[in-house]
Amino acid sequence: MPRRTLDNPIVLAVLGLLLEQASHPYQMLAELRQRSDSHAAAITRGTLYNTVAALDEAGWVAVQGQQRTGNRPERTVYALTEAGREELVRRLDSQIRNPEREFTRFLGAVTYLGALGPDGAVEALTERAQRLRERTAADEERLASAWAAGAPRLFVIEAEYALCLARAETAWIDSVVDDIRTGALTWPAA
Repeated sequence: MPRRTLDNPIVLAVLGLLLEQASHPYQMLAELRQRSDSHAAAITRGTLYNTVAALDEAGWVAVQGQQRTGNRPERTVYALTEAGREELVRRLDSQIRNPEREFTRFLGAVTYLGALGPDGAVEALTERAQRLRERTAADEERLASAWAAGAPRLFVIEAEYALCLARAETAWIDSVVDDIRTGALTWPAA
């Protein structure tokens, strides 16, 4: 298994899930997709199985046994090893301490915002801001429900952070739209 498989961002998510409980890859995939839209888009079944195999080869997870439910095929259940727990803690500590520039698809698109022209940019940005507001409102409701159900803040802190980012992005988009409309952000002459 290539070493770079261990550099995949889902390694942290898999190690974190296994910290909670032993699991088989299919169950991990379902759980990751349920918890996060970004995981749902980024994780394929093949990627997850390759990642689990790399974690096993590295000694960070170990086969705990086999599980069969009903007529389904037997599934291999993995558990976090002590080395895996240490690696999880090391990665968490490093990623929390060291901010990195992360290149998102939106950042890549904003780089070429000028190609849309002022009217196209206002239209696209306004639509994005509206969609962000709708998603943020739904996420706020889910977070409030989790708190009302007694979920400790620490267990949903990533949702709180995601909301903070969405609000900041929406505010930035609103300011750029306003700057385009007032002429503070200009397009060069063709």
